[in-house]
Amino acid sequence: MRVEVDRDRCVGAGMCVLTCPEVFDQDEEQGRVLLLAAAPGPERRPAVTEAAEVCPSGAITVHPDGTRAPADTPGRA
Repeated sequence: MRVEVDRDRCVGAGMCVLTCPEVFDQDEEQGRVLLLAAAPGPERRPAVTEAAEVCPSGAITVHPDGTRAPADTPGRA
């Protein structure tokens, strides 16, 4: 599993931190999401998936198979 966050999209609701504090935190200045673990272990999958589902701004993306997003692929825009 691989996790991505979009800090520009985050509204600072903090649902991710409440749902999975081992993987997400919020910065002190703006309250936006901080990703603590981009590749959390399988034991965190249920909580990380729930955090993505409850995020009101859709700032969290979970890649269950750990593959890279097309935009992250070298040579692609």
